Amino acid sequence: MIPWTIKQLEYMTADEERKFWRDFEQSLRNDSGDAARAHLKMGNPIYYSDVELPASIVREWPNGKREIVTIDTSGYVKVIKSL
Repeated sequence: MIPWTIKQLEYMTADEERKFWRDFEQSLRNDSGDAARAHLKMGNPIYYSDVELPASIVREWPNGKREIVTIDTSGYVKVIKSL
């Protein structure tokens, strides 16, 4: 369980931050995909990386459409390529 949120990183001690990232990475390795499937079922796209597309962000829509995208610092999403 991760007792902190990522927004609280600036308030953590070095030991707390190391523990946060260790626990966070462990939770990612054990992810069942349930949250992503639920998000798609609600009609929302999901964003993820794909080992076959290094250094890319993939946006997947509920209908299965996939795109390589970039996201700027304001949150604007630009489609680079449809997959």
